[in-house]
Formats: sequence, structure tokens, C-alpha cells
Amino acid sequence: MRCRLCDSARLSSVLDLGATPPCEKFLAADELDLPEPTYPLHLRLCEDCLLLQIPALITPEETFTEYAYFASYSESWVRHAERFVSHAIERLDLGAESFVVEAASNDGYLLRHMVAAGIRCLGIEPSVNVGAAARALGVPTETQFLDEDSAAKVRATHGPADLVVANNVYAHVPDLRGFTRALRALLADDGWLTIEVHHAANLLRLGQFDTIYHEHFQYYTVLSAQRALATAGLTVVDVELLATHGGSIRLWARPEAAAGGPGERVAEVLRDEAEAGLHDPDGYRALAPRAAHVRQELLRYLLERRAEGKRVVGYGAPGKGNTLLNYCGIRPDLLEYTVDRNPYKHGRFTPGTRIPIHAPDRIDADRPDVVLVLPWNLETELTAQLRHIADWGGELVYPLPTVHRADLTGADRDDAAGSTAPTDNDFEHFTGRPAR
Repeated sequence: MRCRLCDSARLSSVLDLGATPPCEKFLAADELDLPEPTYPLHLRLCEDCLLLQIPALITPEETFTEYAYFASYSESWVRHAERFVSHAIERLDLGAESFVVEAASNDGYLLRHMVAAGIRCLGIEPSVNVGAAARALGVPTETQFLDEDSAAKVRATHGPADLVVANNVYAHVPDLRGFTRALRALLADDGWLTIEVHHAANLLRLGQFDTIYHEHFQYYTVLSAQRALATAGLTVVDVELLATHGGSIRLWARPEAAAGGPGERVAEVLRDEAEAGLHDPDGYRALAPRAAHVRQELLRYLLERRAEGKRVVGYGAPGKGNTLLNYCGIRPDLLEYTVDRNPYKHGRFTPGTRIPIHAPDRIDADRPDVVLVLPWNLETELTAQLRHIADWGGELVYPLPTVHRADLTGADRDDAAGSTAPTDNDFEHFTGRPAR
């Protein structure tokens, strides 16, 4: 394996999660007796350019041609996208003459707000089923993977984009340099590129090992993102710290000739990363013991509930949840089933661990003792939605960054494993200051 950014062979192990199936390959009932392929899930660090990465063992075509994730099922994520659109319109003075392109536009969760604002836009979405959902919402969407050839065709047909949005996709591309060149090809010479991606600072500091899965090929600090974008002549000029996905960064980049150099917020976050040791290989050594501690803590909690005769079920079936379940070895004996709002997953089973997935109303019908929330990054939203389980004495539990019970009464949260529960913005734990 060589670094996909700088071609270095100096890759060192950061965390070996064993071998797991692809996290979005949910099983149908008639597949339960068939062999299930698994692939090593081993996070490494390039000691030369400091890009965190895993080997590209599955292709994007295997994952994204038909995809189980629909962004619009998260109400908080749709609101987040709406706020971003309003912010971008104001910051960039976008209007009826502007053109916006989103790479990996999913089901139109973001561009539908551009359409509502009367701004010409186009989504590029490789998943056939998800792109169809976007078009049903009135969002112009082309079903294809973004690469240099497709970017050139989009530009030739529609013209250069004033804004290119690449939210939660920059980690999903094994051809990192080619994809970065494709983003630049879409962009006007004085245009803007925005990228939202999980910040590796939080992955390391808070032990968010479940964000590692096969469709995430790399994990970024601002420093490594700068280096990746520079390969296509793009300069990061601003960065925002976000609470989404357990702590993300929003990068604002422009072509070098129009950029004018990085702003103070970029320098500030780079200083924070350096002080945390993330600009040196030694700063990455703590992730493996942190992940092992979380696994032991969660298994201890579930085994205790099992010994007490408690009924424990899950909420959500996200990709990150499948990394958690497989790494911890959690199967239906400890988690009877999980539920999800996405009808695509109903009647299926989680990859590897074979836990049944039902519709959310199953929880109200069964009234379990404990609900373990797998998409822990949506704690505020899901605690509000599930507060009613307290009516029958149920407990709502989140696994990361430590196992903790949610407050369903308005009192302070009760730590279920003797540790400190997280705040809504995990980045504050890393830097000691809130996100912007």
C-alpha cells in the first residue's frame, strides 16, 4: 500500500479493526445462509503527508450504485443544509444568474433549498435510487460518478460553477487526486468550493473509531486537506468548525489565482491541531487504546443489562453503527433488534452481526428497557424524538464518546459507565472552545 495523496510507502498502523463486511451492505432474509465477504479495516497514517487512510479494497461502484442512505431522513441534517444554503447565498451573493453544483448530492436534501431560492443548480449523484428521489423533489440531478471526464462534460454543457459543494464525499473517493482535479474542473476561475468532512481531530481525541468504514477511504485534518486540495491548484482560504458528525470542518477553497491566501481562522485551527500533536505521527498513537476502552465499556454495560434480564434494542442502522457492532462483537443476544426511519432497511439485517432492522414504531409496541442509539452524533435530535420512552421507565443510551444515559426528564445526564457524557459540540472537548 502506498499513500494515495503523496505515493509514500511510509505508512504506519493507527488502528486495526479486524475484517468487517461493507457497512451499507444490509442483508435480505434470503441472504442469511449465504457467505458474506469481509475486508480488512485497518487505519494507517502516511508519515510524510499525514493523511489518515485505509486501503481501497472495495470500489465506489460496489457501494454507491444503489445506496441505503437517504440524507433527508435526518431532520437536523436537512435544517443544517438549509442554514448552509442561506449562508452561502449571502456570503457569495448568489442569485438567479449563478450556478451551483453539488457532488454526491444524495436525495436533494441541500439543493432543494437552492431550487427554492431560484438559483440554477445541478446535483451529481451516482446512486440510481437516491438520485431518483432527488428528481422527484424537483432537483436537477445527473446519475453518474464525478471524475475528470464527467466534470468536463458538465462544464461544457452547463458552464462553470460559481459554487461547488462537496459535503461528506471527500472521504469517499479512493482516487483522491483525480477527484480533486474534477472539483477544480467544475469551478469557475473566480469560483468557490466548499467541503464538509469529519475532522480527524475528533476521531483521534474522542475515540470515534466507528467513523472508520470501508466507504471512508481517508480522514482529514485541515493540514492534510490543504495538501490534498493543493494538488489541483486549490487554496483553503477559510474554515468553519461544525458540530455535525461528532465534529466536522467546513473548508472554503478557491483557485490559487483568486484565493489570496489562507485567513486567520485557518491559521488558528492549524495551531490547535499542531498543539494537539496531529502534525506529528506520534500524535496518532492514542486511538487504538481509546477504541479498546470504549469497546470494553460498552460490552460491560450490555452484559450487565443481559444479566439483569433487561430487554435492549437499538435505534438507527447507520454505517458507523455497523463498525461499532462488528468491532465490539455485538449480536442479537445483546441487541435484540434495531429500528430505522429508512424503509429501505426494514426487514433487512445488519451486515456481519445479523441484527434485524424494523420500523421505529416497533419500539413503542415492545416498550424495551433500554434503547441504544447507534447514530450518537444526532444525540440532541434523537433524544427529543425518543423522550417518551421514559413513560414506561425506558432508558436511552449513547455509546460514544463514552457510554452514557440521556436525560429524559430535564435533569443533568447520568453517566452510565462512570465517564463524562459529551456535549452537543464534541470539538469543544478537543480545543477547549466552542465551534463557530
